[in-house]
Amino acid sequence: SLIGVYTLFLEQFAHCYKGVALTLKAFDNLRKSLYSLVVTLVIMKQENLSEQIIMGIDPGTRVMGYAFLEVKHKRLRVMEMGVLTFSSKQSMALRLKEIFEDVTSLVERFKPDVLAIEEPFYGKNVQSMLKLGRAQGIAMAVALHREIPVFEYTPRKVKQAVTGNGNASKEQLAAMLSHLLEIPSDSSYLDATDALGIALCHHYESSSFTSGSGGSKDWEQFLNRNRDRIVSDTQS
Repeated sequence: SLIGVYTLFLEQFAHCYKGVALTLKAFDNLRKSLYSLVVTLVIMKQENLSEQIIMGIDPGTRVMGYAFLEVKHKRLRVMEMGVLTFSSKQSMALRLKEIFEDVTSLVERFKPDVLAIEEPFYGKNVQSMLKLGRAQGIAMAVALHREIPVFEYTPRKVKQAVTGNGNASKEQLAAMLSHLLEIPSDSSYLDATDALGIALCHHYESSSFTSGSGGSKDWEQFLNRNRDRIVSDTQS
């Protein structure tokens, strides 16, 4: 939040000028200049976040979900979402080569401002984690090579941000995304909706910087604050 950033700047300011004699007027002028700088930085941050394209990726070496979410002044639009498939008959090296080429093609086509990607979690077996880590690393390298910032989110974090329940199923996440973003619900398209969920999670997380709002502490609190996100069983 603005107050938080300003407080941090004041602490740094006090540290830098410790032991330096300043008149009250000089101190007040410096304080005002500092506040103006912080306000300018926050406004710049808000403007950057108000218009951007977020690329979401659910990594995998056989199926990789991707999604592009356009943000324009709090309006969200799904530009495209889909899956990239790779033959299990191919060697891992060739699959990684295809991942590099396909992700590169998507990045060049949509020119995202940021990449949000799923962080491998320890619930999977070692072999699955290694494969996911390879796919994730390739996608991250493509983005970083083009100086696109990369953010990682655990599956639990994504589900918590979008549905309010970190233990939600993939189907529940897809239903909520269908409701929030007004897209068709297709349970056979779960890798793509996972990627879209990751992109939306990043939007919520980055927006909280300027709004000063934090995440929901529990399910009841989330419902009270997010009535528009509630989907009945008949809708899902």
